[in-house]
Amino acid sequence: MQDQSPNGIVRASQAAFVKRKPTTARIGVFGVGYFKYWSQFDGLLDNLLKKQAVFIDKVEAMGAVEVVDFGLIDDVTKAYELVPKLNAANLDLIFCDMLTYATSSTFGIIIKSVDIPIVLVALQPDKAMNYSQASTYLQLYNDDICSLPEFAGVAVRMGKKVPQMIIGTLYDDPAADAEIEEYCRIAAVLHDLKTARIGHIGHPIEAMLDMHSDSTMLTAHFGAHIVQCEAHEIVTQYQQATEAEINAVKERILAFFDTPDPVSDPISEKLRDSDLHIAAQAAVALERFIKAKKLDGLAYYYDGPDGSDTRVVMSNLIVGNSLLQGAGFPMCGESDLKTCIAMLIMERLGIGGSFAEFHPVDFREDFVLVGHDGPHNIAIAEGQPVLRSLKKYHGKPGFGAGVEFKIKEGPITMLSISSTYEGKMKFVIAEGESIAGPIPPTGNTNTRGFFKPDVRTFLKRWIQEGPTHHFALGIGHHAESIRKIADYLKIESVIING
Repeated sequence: MQDQSPNGIVRASQAAFVKRKPTTARIGVFGVGYFKYWSQFDGLLDNLLKKQAVFIDKVEAMGAVEVVDFGLIDDVTKAYELVPKLNAANLDLIFCDMLTYATSSTFGIIIKSVDIPIVLVALQPDKAMNYSQASTYLQLYNDDICSLPEFAGVAVRMGKKVPQMIIGTLYDDPAADAEIEEYCRIAAVLHDLKTARIGHIGHPIEAMLDMHSDSTMLTAHFGAHIVQCEAHEIVTQYQQATEAEINAVKERILAFFDTPDPVSDPISEKLRDSDLHIAAQAAVALERFIKAKKLDGLAYYYDGPDGSDTRVVMSNLIVGNSLLQGAGFPMCGESDLKTCIAMLIMERLGIGGSFAEFHPVDFREDFVLVGHDGPHNIAIAEGQPVLRSLKKYHGKPGFGAGVEFKIKEGPITMLSISSTYEGKMKFVIAEGESIAGPIPPTGNTNTRGFFKPDVRTFLKRWIQEGPTHHFALGIGHHAESIRKIADYLKIESVIING
């Protein structure tokens, strides 16, 4: 029913959900060198261009990227000519390939004038020179790092941050290849943040003041457009769903989820046929709705009169939204737009991203339960997710099917996006471990989260940074990647270290 991809994300059978088409990020590449060398050393320019071609092949091999090759910049005139080309190319990220020593005049006007993330890439072709046969030519051929300090100093003089950089070798360097892949994934995040359409229905739960946000400010900080939608748009699709469509989704649901007998929680029952039918009908409506509105995600909370189709539908989106999350569409309950964006960031990084908050602490074994009710990213479940019928959704109206699982065991990363008194965004980031062990059989997701140095200290440090009570939970350790994204977005960030 499930298999596991190399990055750890669980892939369901095609009967459960089909992943969205991957984002295609646009990445620019330009090389730098020093024009005076070309007449002094025959063949050097051609060999440097071959180095650049190898690097471009590496980037293209990462998949889901479109590379725009801007050639070699070797004097200040070409640098000035490149600026409008870079700005016009609709790029998400730029690699500056440090092919040999280059004067900073080839870079100064670029870092000053281009507001696109730039990564300096210094990958020398040889792991070490053969010193007994060394020459100036070979030194220049391997002089990739030589200009890094000069470029960094000029970036600072131009009022910019020192760019991120990759240092290593062009061949047989897994660490460097992993960094190239990381920046390609970051480019995908940046691309989708500035083009995403996030649906919003209703309002955050009134009493949760930390979740309220300004849609215009979300566009200002991230670029995403918040599409204000109405509950009746889903309800209409629900009413128009055919039995054939509903039965097909029922089969998808039962092929993927387990439906065990209840255990200890008196509000949970074995999945009722009526709840399965409503969940499947709501899933049909959601998929139609997402397609019609061209949405990349959804944050929702809406009530409606007791017994109305509105209440039935809006309180039974959990299963359909979980299927959509597994397919790559972040779907966030309690109308939490900021956390929906955090989930989008994690999904596009390829690390999942599930809706989460802190639950009770286990002081005997020193961990905290991390989870939430509502929809979740079933693509990162540990084992087979469970569906239970719930007689009530605690703290919310309605009843119906609930999703229960824990995320994949091993490294985990958390991202809370909060807003400050000044109206700016802030990323609060942490890493921990998902550890094996039982979870409460409550029809909600829960993961046993272990954090250093101990759960008490960690929770104090996390809370002192002023996060929202919700956050996105992903697999693997990716705090530094998320911090780079925050830097590129000019958003404050903090990593809670153990």
